[in-house]
Amino acid sequence: MQRRDFIKLIAGTAAAWPITARAQQQAMPVIGFLSPGSREADASRMNALRRGLAEAGYVEGQNVAIEYRGAQHQFDRLPALAVDLVGRQVGVIVVVSASGALAAKAATDTTPIVFTVGADPVQLGLVTSLDRPGGNITGVYVLNTAVMAKRLQLLHESVPTARVIGYLANPKSEVTEPETKELREAALALGVELRVLNAANESEIDTAFATSAKEHSMPLVVSSDNLFTDRPVRLITLAARHAVPAIYPYRTFVTAGGLMSYGSDLADAYRQVGIYAGRILTGAKPTDLPVHQAVKVELAINLKTSKSLGVTVPLPLLGRADEVIE
Repeated sequence: MQRRDFIKLIAGTAAAWPITARAQQQAMPVIGFLSPGSREADASRMNALRRGLAEAGYVEGQNVAIEYRGAQHQFDRLPALAVDLVGRQVGVIVVVSASGALAAKAATDTTPIVFTVGADPVQLGLVTSLDRPGGNITGVYVLNTAVMAKRLQLLHESVPTARVIGYLANPKSEVTEPETKELREAALALGVELRVLNAANESEIDTAFATSAKEHSMPLVVSSDNLFTDRPVRLITLAARHAVPAIYPYRTFVTAGGLMSYGSDLADAYRQVGIYAGRILTGAKPTDLPVHQAVKVELAINLKTSKSLGVTVPLPLLGRADEVIE
């Protein structure tokens, strides 16, 4: 090969390298992550999602990319964010919360959607059935609404003298109505009054805890809405400041200093979402993937917090706990 031809070959190959790299980058599938919250609050969810993706053969940055969209708890932004992800032609949209799932479903009937919701997805209108979701959507059903009555019962066992129990709720959330229904029925059966304390932002959360304190430290059942689950430290701090006994949806609250929790393993739920997203990228159809039900629930109790609040947790209740922090 002559020197001139060799130089042309090298120059042509070098010029082709960026084009090849861009083509590979463009060919990498993209997952859209739609959340009502913030990237910081969703960090643990995304880590669990990545673990599930790895089980399905996908590693972020190597053979899959993730586009994050968070509404910063401004629920009215979710529809536009969903439309934006659809416009970017992502391979699948992973959705946090019922509100986000409904927004994504309204934005597309072709782009696959994998959700995580705490209320019955059939009743929410997301799927036609759990076994055969239908359409372009499936996901994980975390038991939140279904265990609200049990949460109220557990809190009442811990504070049996309480005649009024509060429910910290986000009036803008899709889960509030079904959660309220479950709690009202449970309160009636226990002979206690249920008082709904609405909060749609941080200022109103502060007000709700202050109101609870004025009502002789009225015990609180905390909703599973992301407005609250994304702020464990803030809620625990307010509960300690106002000496309010509260039961939370997930054990992460208890490990951070909350009194007690009863709910599903959230990390495992998002791992399952990652597995489903990976299977869809490989070619599976959402309608062929049954909605996964996270049926296992765990009770966690923090004895150090109970002592600081002046709450004596009954021994039988401690015996039923999956985790007791001393």
